[in-house]
Amino acid sequence: MPLHRPVPPHDVTRPTCRPHNVTRRGLIKSTAAAGAMAATVGVLGACKGSDEGATPPTVVDTSSADYVIDPSTNESNYSVVDLPLTEETSHDIALGNVLHPAGGDVWIPMTTAGSSATPMVKASAFAPSSGSVVEVVPEPQAKGASNVVIYDVRCSDSAYAWVELDLLTHDWTLYAAPFSDGVLTGGVTTLWSASSDYDPPKFSVAGGKVIWEIMPSVSGPKAKEHSFCYLWSTGDANAKAVIESPGRFAGEPAVSGGTVTLVPRVNATSGVYYGITAYLLSDDLSTQVDQLVLPQSVRPLNAVRIGESFAFSIEANYSTGGLLGTMGTYIGRAGGPFVALSREPAASVTGRDGTYVIKSNASYFVVNSRDRTYSILGAVNRCLGYGEYPATQGESSRFVTYATVKDEDTGYPKHVTVRSFAL
Repeated sequence: MPLHRPVPPHDVTRPTCRPHNVTRRGLIKSTAAAGAMAATVGVLGACKGSDEGATPPTVVDTSSADYVIDPSTNESNYSVVDLPLTEETSHDIALGNVLHPAGGDVWIPMTTAGSSATPMVKASAFAPSSGSVVEVVPEPQAKGASNVVIYDVRCSDSAYAWVELDLLTHDWTLYAAPFSDGVLTGGVTTLWSASSDYDPPKFSVAGGKVIWEIMPSVSGPKAKEHSFCYLWSTGDANAKAVIESPGRFAGEPAVSGGTVTLVPRVNATSGVYYGITAYLLSDDLSTQVDQLVLPQSVRPLNAVRIGESFAFSIEANYSTGGLLGTMGTYIGRAGGPFVALSREPAASVTGRDGTYVIKSNASYFVVNSRDRTYSILGAVNRCLGYGEYPATQGESSRFVTYATVKDEDTGYPKHVTVRSFAL
């Protein structure tokens, strides 16, 4: 298949990291089928600037907050009710497994500790309904390079993507392949490769699409370059440059309910502003669905669109910015009002039909914004040393958590417990 060099998406300075130029000696064998070879994509088209259609910043005071718990008194403003979530499954799997948010209903992407130093990490997937664990990519594509490890993974029920990182040079490569029934079903494609001048990509997978952000390292020589978001569909020869940010994105691409939420820099000529922006997935992020621009200099930890609202977290207290310059998790739209939980955030929000699950230290707040009620979902017993974290984000009918659990007698880590709740 012919290879295409990337086409600069704009007249701005484009990142110098790019897909490999593949030679005969550099072809990589596919992990899915004998004799299949890895393809390399180019980049087509001009991307949309994040300033296009940017809305004014949302600066509101505490009168726009519907606090679940009043931060001044620590008393509940919402009624406390019994936990509405029903635990569907609970499975114990081997130590060293780390789950990540999924873009499908059947499989959750997971990194698995190798049984030896080579490979150190394997790319796997977990089926919460059955508790099955499958190895998807048992070793890095860079065979023979003992310093290269599988660094991060994401998947849907039809595509799998992963990043390999050189531990010595911090060079990295993003790969993807079709995926079904727990195995790769087509050739591996090299989506992007870069040096340590660029951070390993934050990326998501939805259906047969992979969305990733290319951002210069904060302290590297490319620090002042623009950042870009790209999209590729399985089987395509080229990726698309979709969104350009005049600075680094905040958070990862968050897929939810037919949208992808990105947080690029906006209003760049006026200062540092981050725009929480939802794009339509079905037309490859060409249509902006909604946007909320945060106060100047306020950077969110994460953001996702659930229903008609954004759920986002602020992890620090800013000297300016009003309500949204205060640490906590917020649910609402531009201008407010906002459901607010004044607790230090730790993960993205999962929700459905006005109910939201928000992580807070060792437990989760399950907040019903319509009934103005909340309940607490406790963590697994004996996991506090390592913590429990969600493996879902955004709009979902299921909430999945995973935790490293200690042995009751020895106090040493024993296994990883994965729980699934109907939402």
